Amino acid sequence: FDASWSASTHPQSFPPSPHFSGLIGGTHSAAVAFWTAGELASTGIKQMAEWGSKSALQGEVQTAIGAGQAGEVISGGGIGLSPGQVVKSFTISPDFPLVTLTTMIAPSPDWFAGVAGLSLLAGEEWITELVVPLYPYDAGTDSGPNYTSGDQATNPAVPIFAIVSGPFAQGEPIGTLTFRLDAAASAPLPEAQLNLSARPNPFNPTTVFHYEIPAAAQQVQLSIVDVRGR
Repeated sequence: FDASWSASTHPQSFPPSPHFSGLIGGTHSAAVAFWTAGELASTGIKQMAEWGSKSALQGEVQTAIGAGQAGEVISGGGIGLSPGQVVKSFTISPDFPLVTLTTMIAPSPDWFAGVAGLSLLAGEEWITELVVPLYPYDAGTDSGPNYTSGDQATNPAVPIFAIVSGPFAQGEPIGTLTFRLDAAASAPLPEAQLNLSARPNPFNPTTVFHYEIPAAAQQVQLSIVDVRGR
């Protein structure tokens, strides 16, 4: 995560001590979503966006793991002073090829940045590098208009929305997330196992061969020889 957010990129009412909370999210399948623009924020997104707290969102990912909908929690460090950079490694699999990752923009009422359900697969191949510009979102749970506004709970809460006004009116990204493939591990192919039978055996004048092959086999050659190898 490369944070570019600064007084030069976003000069309007830029706050003191600009920073980002620790990264939090997970790998998952399309069966689950942890946040979506236009939908109400979960408790995990609310607490991450308002306080920079990771525990509730981590718990939501853990619940999805238990339900077979997610692969692993991604929990990384924050950026103590923006601009800055933080790096986090994680493992992803074909069963859970999507990434959701978030960080609080701090100080702020309930503003955050991140990606939701981003696929790192292109067809059947892993993307080797992907750079995603990050723009600010409002979690819809706090009504403070400025970076340093006090708590003003939005009641009832409103759906998550992109912030395109106020200090972010100029439309500049606050940074980028770069996903870079370190290594791709291939699962070993199953050893060829041939279950073969012939009935009747011995036979005269004919017999029938039955055989089973692994589903992964692409091509099979079956040779029938006599005791002399002919």
